[in-house]
Amino acid sequence: MYVWTAPAQTNLVNRVLKKYFSSYWIRSAFYTILQRFSITLFGLVNFMVLIRSLTKEQMGIWALFLVVTTIFETTKSGLLKNAHVRYVSGSPDSRDKSAIASSSLLINGAITAVFILFLLFFADWMSAQLHSGKELADMLRWFIPGLIGMVFFSHLEAIQQSHLDFKGVFAGYFIRQIAFFTFILVHAILKIPFSLPRLALYQSICIGIGTLVILYYSRPYLHYRFDPTKAWTRSIFGYGGYIFSSGIVANMFSNLDQLMTAKFLTAADVSYYSAAFRVNQLIDIPSYAAAEVIFPKVSKASAEEGDKKVLYLFERMVAILLCFTIPTGLFIIIFPKFIITIIAGSRYTSAALILQLYMLAGILRPFQNQAANLLNSIGKSALCFYINAASLAVNLVVNFLCLKYIGFYGAAIGTVITCFLGMTAWYLIMQRQIKTNLGRIIVYMIESYQLIYKTILSFLKPQNVNS
Repeated sequence: MYVWTAPAQTNLVNRVLKKYFSSYWIRSAFYTILQRFSITLFGLVNFMVLIRSLTKEQMGIWALFLVVTTIFETTKSGLLKNAHVRYVSGSPDSRDKSAIASSSLLINGAITAVFILFLLFFADWMSAQLHSGKELADMLRWFIPGLIGMVFFSHLEAIQQSHLDFKGVFAGYFIRQIAFFTFILVHAILKIPFSLPRLALYQSICIGIGTLVILYYSRPYLHYRFDPTKAWTRSIFGYGGYIFSSGIVANMFSNLDQLMTAKFLTAADVSYYSAAFRVNQLIDIPSYAAAEVIFPKVSKASAEEGDKKVLYLFERMVAILLCFTIPTGLFIIIFPKFIITIIAGSRYTSAALILQLYMLAGILRPFQNQAANLLNSIGKSALCFYINAASLAVNLVVNFLCLKYIGFYGAAIGTVITCFLGMTAWYLIMQRQIKTNLGRIIVYMIESYQLIYKTILSFLKPQNVNS
């Protein structure tokens, strides 16, 4: 007869986990998605506490601080991490690996030093342009120790990923998020008033803690030599120059609605966009995690297996991501006020329409994100830059017109318009570059849903044992 036997189910689960965790894809995706999820989860929880403790103007300034620092760090990471991973993973020589890592660290420090000088001289001007008083400038200066810490944190992250190891990266990010959450929790429990510059300082401290954690996990891969070379420095810049420029443009595009809202409206209005943006990040977790996992594999497939393998990896990944983003996005579109009330409270229900518009764009983003990542990984970063630059130019014009004639919701409407235009352009370009086909992506989506369904059934189905 059929009975439920816990030991049999446990053995089955153990066999499945052992089988799949021996796979690069499952192992790396597991840690990378956990990393992305922990960043977003703790960011969301911290946001939920802060948005109920700060004024709308303070919340808008906090959002602008995160926009400025995130644009810088993700752009710099785009230059260095991709080049670092590509060159180290493709080089068998330990001396070359040491020279690559050293050259990458040198560039990392130099770019950060330039940004710190910019903040020292122009933070007040930038704060005034974004209608943020002096608080944004003060926060950016308090974050200078964090910028220095991020030089080492991002460098060690690149070292881990270049060796196809994602465990230490997850641990570093996780502890960093836990530490900042602890600061926020102590303030909330003891009812200590929040200060924006103090929050920036807490961020700096937590980056230092996270760096120590990721350093611990990176020890097997460290050569303990600093031997940068002009050749590798030029190679990193040559490979990553367009990626760096493209990263600036892409990150400006992603945050343009908040920046232009601050410029043409007020910092308080930014708080509504920030509330919707936090929810919007949830739908991007699988997409950005997949980009980090697939980049080394696509780079290798491009060099060793040709365009057909690259095309297969791209379409498969897009299909899998759409399987998650479409139902999630539709749920949020149907219940926006419910979601906003949970995340930000009843004061921010006006952000519900912004959230719905964000979700329309969010459903399409996996294709665009993976397309940009693929072009970078197969050495066509220049093309990726030109596409992103054109998208930013269109977004600037459309957002300006929408803000001028529509007002508060203008930036969100402009973002959706440019996203649909961009999606069309990206599809046509990928069709030309690697012969991608929408029909195959839909077929892969159906296969993915079938696999998910069968996997769930296999775990729920009772085991047949004799009794």
